[in-house]
Amino acid sequence: MNGVTVIAEAGVNHNGDLELALRLVDAAKAAGADVVKFQTFLADQLVTPGAARAAYQERNSGGTESQLAMLKRLELGFEEHRTLAAHCRAVGIEFLSTAFDFTSLAFLVDELSLTTLKVPSGELTNAPFVLAHARAAEQLIVSTGMASLADIEAALAVIAFGFTAAPDAAPTIDAFAEAYSSTAGREALHDRVTILQCTSEYPAPAEQVNLAAMPAMGSALGLRYGYSDHTEGIAVPMAAAALGARVVEKHFTLDRSLPGPDHRASLEPGQLAAMVSGIREVTAALGDPVKRPQPSELPNRGLARKSLVAIASVRAGERFTPQTLGVMRPGTGLSPYGYWALLGTAASRDYAPGDLIDEGTR
Repeated sequence: MNGVTVIAEAGVNHNGDLELALRLVDAAKAAGADVVKFQTFLADQLVTPGAARAAYQERNSGGTESQLAMLKRLELGFEEHRTLAAHCRAVGIEFLSTAFDFTSLAFLVDELSLTTLKVPSGELTNAPFVLAHARAAEQLIVSTGMASLADIEAALAVIAFGFTAAPDAAPTIDAFAEAYSSTAGREALHDRVTILQCTSEYPAPAEQVNLAAMPAMGSALGLRYGYSDHTEGIAVPMAAAALGARVVEKHFTLDRSLPGPDHRASLEPGQLAAMVSGIREVTAALGDPVKRPQPSELPNRGLARKSLVAIASVRAGERFTPQTLGVMRPGTGLSPYGYWALLGTAASRDYAPGDLIDEGTR
């Protein structure tokens, strides 16, 4: 069984402060995460001035500012992203960031040389942006919050086209459908896409997570699958690992009481470390689909199983009966499966009560 890639989602929990962002990198590394992920955007290219904040953003941040004003406060510049990426290399954790506009995507690919990209849930229906991701990425992580299976397949058709069509090929609905149904398109998706189950609410109610859809979606689409978590606590992401998630992503913060839209739905460093440890333990416990005795339990078979024994004295030549032949521990003698065949046969030697029956073995 392959391991789980744990993405510690720092997101915008740096509150626009580079020093806080660097500390988030260190915390993710200390917790044992494989990847620390941020969000790269130019607020002016992401939302209109009149765009409202989501209800959870209003609950978690308070105030009356617009979404644009909020995002401007949370924005990190490109040079600051360079510093973050360099710090990740220095401490030994993979840097990843989600782009939310074309300029930011180009920066991540052309300047920071990212080859793994993530399509966030909110961009799943943004076909031009999805296509740009597909044309730039070696590996693509696709989050599916708020999406139906039809939404997901439409995006996968765009991705299949981006993976397989010539750079100058004209993007059309028919071309997307053709790429999605082609052998080359399906193979490219299988090799290069990981699909994430996600519920886009912060925090997400556990009863609306629908984890069962995750392996079903992976099976239906023929893709690796994982989970992007917005619930409180660590139980649900660990359950996702138990269901075969290959990627688990979880928001974290240095302090849940900090101001900002995502802190309250995030783990603090100690919780993140506990989640990573739990996921590693769950992954190790999954093993493989073959049922067989495990090395640690082999010495216990002789102790826990049973053998045919004399439960009363038996003289040589006397026939075994239900009153003299029984089954008891240890399991180092004849198998109890031989009980019925031995009944009515003559003992070849004397047996005292508790002696293991050894008929036919001497």
